[in-house]
Amino acid sequence: MNKRDFLRTVGGASLGMMFGPDLLARYASTPAATLAEDEPFWAAVRAKFKLTPDYINLENGYYCFQPEEVLEVFIKNVRAINVEASHYMRTRQGDDKLRARTKLAAMAGCSPDELIITRNTTESLDTVISGFDWKPGDGAVMANQDYGSMIDMFKLQARRHGMQNKMIDIPMDPKSDDEVVQVYANALTPRTRLLMIPHMVNITGHVLPVRSICDMAHARNVPVMVDGAHAFAHLDFRIPDLHCDYYGASLHKWLATPLGAGILYVKQDRIASLWPVFADLGMPDDDIRKLNHTGTHPVHTDLTIENSIAFHEMIGSARKEARLRYLQQYWTTKVRGLPKIVMNTPSDSRRTCAIANVGVRGIAPGDLAKVLLEKYKVFTVAIDGAGVHGVRVTPQVYTSTVELDSFVRALKELAA
Repeated sequence: MNKRDFLRTVGGASLGMMFGPDLLARYASTPAATLAEDEPFWAAVRAKFKLTPDYINLENGYYCFQPEEVLEVFIKNVRAINVEASHYMRTRQGDDKLRARTKLAAMAGCSPDELIITRNTTESLDTVISGFDWKPGDGAVMANQDYGSMIDMFKLQARRHGMQNKMIDIPMDPKSDDEVVQVYANALTPRTRLLMIPHMVNITGHVLPVRSICDMAHARNVPVMVDGAHAFAHLDFRIPDLHCDYYGASLHKWLATPLGAGILYVKQDRIASLWPVFADLGMPDDDIRKLNHTGTHPVHTDLTIENSIAFHEMIGSARKEARLRYLQQYWTTKVRGLPKIVMNTPSDSRRTCAIANVGVRGIAPGDLAKVLLEKYKVFTVAIDGAGVHGVRVTPQVYTSTVELDSFVRALKELAA
């Protein structure tokens, strides 16, 4: 199947190709929240993935494999690049990458001049952190619940330049947006030069009020960098609507691209002040491509991004978000409040989507993840730090409620 055939089959709003013309009208007009509970619809989506029979995969937040149609295109891209090799790299690579960038920018709601393709969120955000011209005494604010790689990069800048880092704790189950905003506001000082926040906390699934935090920080002349590793292609939003200055995300998680793809958004007026990690003196200071000089890389991954976007758009962002939130609520409402069950995720459904974290009192997170896999054939990941002790649970669009019922039974047995 070539790219044109693929896009004709699963691109855009071609639900009729996937579900048949008789069901298309009903699905197209059904509200996203209602469709989220329509198991036949999601069974058709599930059929697009090849799943292992060895376990129930509830750890899609690290990396979600591609649906079969996208995988087949990726393999063909690998073969095509292998045949053309240097000729492709020197003649068509740039145009193809620009096309992928443009499609990603459209999905993100920004200009292609504000977005580049990276390898992952860590590369994206570390590019920003290391790109600041830090001075002794400068400050940065972040949370203990932020991703370790970015915290480590801030610590490296502190060692190298004498800047200072202030850590806060994100409220686990806040009663209002103001409660979260105020925690960050209290940490800012006149010397704060950068605030890092997660769009969605990777270990708990907590969705932060990003726009409100950004507006608060900007009123204090502090730019904001957002870790969107788990939000892009998960939540239905546009980056400029968040009012942030920098945004990084991985595409191999919720967009299900091949491994090795991410994005970095930099607001136009912030580009010139960032220093590149790898020098590229051929680009003007205000051209975001100056931050994208990473040498030769696996272009077949970039070529497949637009196919992953096509599959995502076939389902629809609003439908996808509604289904993912429904799946999380489906299982968490069955166990929240039970004796020995500890939920490390906000109870307000507006503050969550697919990701949740659950613990069982008396069982260490590592042991819980192990027994879930070995005895119950449910794959999760243990989280044991930053005030969070449990296993992270990340279903995807192919996850069925039958699988979640098995997970719930396992939790109830372990907590009994």
